[in-house]
Amino acid sequence: MNTAAIGESNMAFLNKIMRQANLPDIYDARDITVVVFRTMRDLMTTEAADGVAEDLNNEDIVTLWKDTNPLVAFLSRIRKPLEIDSELFVRRVFQEGGVPKGVTAEAVINAVFSATKGELSEEKVKEIGNYLPPQIQVMWEKA
Repeated sequence: MNTAAIGESNMAFLNKIMRQANLPDIYDARDITVVVFRTMRDLMTTEAADGVAEDLNNEDIVTLWKDTNPLVAFLSRIRKPLEIDSELFVRRVFQEGGVPKGVTAEAVINAVFSATKGELSEEKVKEIGNYLPPQIQVMWEKA
C-alpha cells in the first residue's frame, strides 16, 4: 500500500479506526480504510461517489476516499456499479486490506463505518446505505 506519511488532520480519524478495530498501527488503519472505501465506491454510481467526496469535511479523508491509482480511478468512472454481495464485500476487505491476524474484517469494516459516518451529513449516510448489500447495510446502520 501507500507508504506516504499520514497528515495530521487524518490522525484523529485513523486513530479512531485503529482503536476501535484493535489494529496494531495507524498505517494498517489507513491501508484498510482505503480498501473499505474502494469497495464502497465500487457499489456506487460515479455521481454518488463524487457526492460523498463533496460531503466529507476533511480534505485528508477525501484523499482516502478517492482512488490514487490513475488507471483504476479512470475505469471506475466509466463502468457501471459492481454487484457485490455481503460475503464478497467482507472477503475483499480481508484479502485486499491485509487485515492483521487476530482482527476480523467485520471489526475493521465497523470501525471504518463508524468513523466515516461522523464525517458525513445524515442525508449522505442514508444514501450510502442504499448502495450497500443487505448484511453490510445492517453494519452501516449500526455503526
